[in-house]
Amino acid sequence: DGKKTRIRLPSGSRKTVPSTCRAVVGIAAGGGRMDKPVLKAGNNFHKYRVKRNCWPKVRGSAMNPVEHPHGGGNHQHVGHPTTIARVAVPGQKVG
Repeated sequence: DGKKTRIRLPSGSRKTVPSTCRAVVGIAAGGGRMDKPVLKAGNNFHKYRVKRNCWPKVRGSAMNPVEHPHGGGNHQHVGHPTTIARVAVPGQKVG
């Protein structure tokens, strides 16, 4: 009858499904893309250049004091407790 369809799966087994079912034939493109190592910063640069401006991530302690509350000092350290009050202004809520 025309109500059932037999499908041969990649494993070799056969499966019977209703003929009204719809499916996409094949496999998803780009599989295994994340398995390859990045290897160098230039590859990450081009990867994130087309996505969004979220790379590189610079630590606040590596910045100058005018750029971040954790910046400045003679050594790269925060220099004060990093916990902040809930009612603090947004510029203080970092780190």
